[in-house]
Amino acid sequence: MSQPPILAYEGLSLQQGSGWLFTDIDLYVGQRDQLALIGRNGAGKTTMLKLIAGEIEADKGTRTVIPGTHVVMLEQDPDFSGFERLIDFCLDGEGAPAEHKVQSIADQIDIDLNREANTASGGERRRAAICKALASEPDLLLLDEPTNHLDLAAIEWLEEWLNRYRGAFIVISHDRTFLTRLTKQTFWLDRGSLRRNEIGFGGYDAWIEKIYAEEERATQRLDAKLKIEAHWLVHGVTARRKRNQGRLAKLYEMREQRASMLGPAGTAKLAAANNDSKTKTVINADAISKSFTDRSIIRDFTLRIQRGDRIGIVGANGTGKTTLIRMLTGELEPDSGTVTRSKTLTGIVIDQQRKLLSPEKRVRDVLADGSDWIDVRGVRKHVQGYLKEFLFEPSLIEARIGTLSGGERSRILLAREFAREANLLVLDEPTNDLDLETLDLLQEVISDYDGTVLIVSHDRDFLDRTVTLTLGLQGDGHVDVIAGGYADWEAKRDERSGNKSPTKAKTNVAIPEIKADQKKVKLSYKDQRDYDLLPARITKIEEKITTAEQLLSDPDLFTKNPDRFAKLSEDIGNLQSEKDAAEERWLALAMEVEELG
Repeated sequence: MSQPPILAYEGLSLQQGSGWLFTDIDLYVGQRDQLALIGRNGAGKTTMLKLIAGEIEADKGTRTVIPGTHVVMLEQDPDFSGFERLIDFCLDGEGAPAEHKVQSIADQIDIDLNREANTASGGERRRAAICKALASEPDLLLLDEPTNHLDLAAIEWLEEWLNRYRGAFIVISHDRTFLTRLTKQTFWLDRGSLRRNEIGFGGYDAWIEKIYAEEERATQRLDAKLKIEAHWLVHGVTARRKRNQGRLAKLYEMREQRASMLGPAGTAKLAAANNDSKTKTVINADAISKSFTDRSIIRDFTLRIQRGDRIGIVGANGTGKTTLIRMLTGELEPDSGTVTRSKTLTGIVIDQQRKLLSPEKRVRDVLADGSDWIDVRGVRKHVQGYLKEFLFEPSLIEARIGTLSGGERSRILLAREFAREANLLVLDEPTNDLDLETLDLLQEVISDYDGTVLIVSHDRDFLDRTVTLTLGLQGDGHVDVIAGGYADWEAKRDERSGNKSPTKAKTNVAIPEIKADQKKVKLSYKDQRDYDLLPARITKIEEKITTAEQLLSDPDLFTKNPDRFAKLSEDIGNLQSEKDAAEERWLALAMEVEELG
């Protein structure tokens, strides 16, 4: 027999202002559930976690928890005020963990908990909060954007810990790779209702696309054209997916071009720049180095940045990412070597502090200084129309910044900065606080941007979908220069460390291997066979998924045969993963066929 849920809500409803945020929601969490909680900014994801945690009361509904169940929530912005040291925060409160357990986690995640709380960085505070949450040994762990402010090493450590974790968890995150690797079920919070699916985040896109297609057909039957327009203005899932496939094809082409400009492995010396102003180098770093005290941060680094490059900068905290950015943009002078910048270079820096947004200002004030019109890179647009491009309702124009969610504020800042005329864009952790739909939008905006983009980010999927070059900092002064995204740099890193059998799952973006010295004239036998046979295989997998979903739709199945219910749910997840892999493989081959003519 299947185990009963450890926590459930029946008829959950919560009022917000004059309306209802949620209405009549039923949910349950099993003992080993690994749930992704997905929803747009402002949908109420954090509020939902607090309701599940029992931190706030619902206006209607019944919360049932098995006696003895320990529920712990890792908040997105925990309050450290009143605590002298980070360890004091970790040991505070009813049911606080033992100090030796907290310290054990701290040693693994590399954080000094004796650090003063009021001077600790965002990353140090996040690590301290993780120590407290994990050391509490919860039966149900609620994680609100756990990867914010963490570097790649800490994110990978947290992934490994959660893979070993024997309890249940619910996670809100914008990190697609994190969600894909860890979750096996999905909650989707959408327009006041909550849907559950027994597949992880890897099958989320296909799931919601199917739901939207069903909604569109129902709406068309009602002949409500205005509803269709409003719905696809906000979502546009199918159309966006097709556009993004085209952009990925363009990105692969740009990576191949960039790979051909790189010298031998381990170097970054490029061919002489063309004198044509359209292809002129915008930043030329020649043998630059920088040290602080006795530590070498950047050593003998050479790179020529071309107009239109999208460059991702990755590495653990403290390896010198910010130092490198500051040298490239002229904020900091190198100890040796030279950096030459184009005289026409004008830059915009969007940092993770969101300093430009005052809570008392209106959206209109931030975007257009109180006007109805805004100049978007030389084109005059009405502010309400421009808001639509960034997935806002036009009526939000009079809203105060202080009333917006963190993700909505980030989106407003992106809308403001992308309107300015500039040919260099510097993004420092741009994905923090953004929902998945806004991340898709940001990828589109960057892809269509005419200038050069420098991105510091720990979001692996975002980098794989966006950048043409990756600069990987090792912490010893060496900088890898890789044509491609994070996955390409990770493969290089694993190869160098002798890790021939990676244990981590692949991200959900298929990035073809780039070889500058190899030009294929036709597909290999295996590739041609896959290209020919995969469409039929994908169709068969889809038929199996449809059959399993029809069986699973029986409302009495869980009660009558819970083992059968669990087996069908597991089968659907496995089939969906198999289908996704097959589709990505065929798409990569189709691009190769197109390149070969």
